[in-house]
Amino acid sequence: MSAAVLPRSVESHSTGGRGMRLGVTLFLSAWFLLIVSLGAFGAFVGRPGTPPIAIATGVGVPLLLFFAWLWLSHSFRDFVLSLDLRLIAGIQAWRWAGLGFLSLYTYKVLPAFFALPAGLGDMAVGFAAPWMILGLVRRPQFAASPAFIRWNVLGILDLVLAISLGAVSATLSTGAPGEISTAPMATLPLLLIPAFLVPLFLMLHTAALMQSRRVAPS
Repeated sequence: MSAAVLPRSVESHSTGGRGMRLGVTLFLSAWFLLIVSLGAFGAFVGRPGTPPIAIATGVGVPLLLFFAWLWLSHSFRDFVLSLDLRLIAGIQAWRWAGLGFLSLYTYKVLPAFFALPAGLGDMAVGFAAPWMILGLVRRPQFAASPAFIRWNVLGILDLVLAISLGAVSATLSTGAPGEISTAPMATLPLLLIPAFLVPLFLMLHTAALMQSRRVAPS
């Protein structure tokens, strides 16, 4: 009897996993298209000297949905805990593209107050990613090591700092002719960084820390 039940259980679990992957893919696709569509109509552009409420919403709402999904769905939590940490670290390696912030500062598109900390912080996280991947390849228990945990925590702090500095810079801007502000971050294609990539990277760091916590007791 148990032999007859087991295959159905395994098949059900496999089907559930495929369904969850499809659901996550659809969520990410819809989120991306929504940001692009709203950005094309200037929905995230605010008046100079006012807090960037629209961008804050673009960052906060996906994160709230993510944590609510984690809290309410065991299947989604299992999916997050099943993600390959090497892949997660590999995606974070793309943050080396923070070099672009330094280029935008050089060409006077973004202010130094925002571009330098955000760019250098992202580059540091991206630069360290290959070492995290190597550690995970050599020893899966590296996920619970202080080095891996610190890397993820610092990656989160870097993103929070960048968003905070961007908000402060936007709030303090005057809109005077020739002023260098963070206004370009509210328009495409730069809008994709705060409204899509930043929340996504925060979700991946959260997934990595959740797996670290699970590995630690073993």
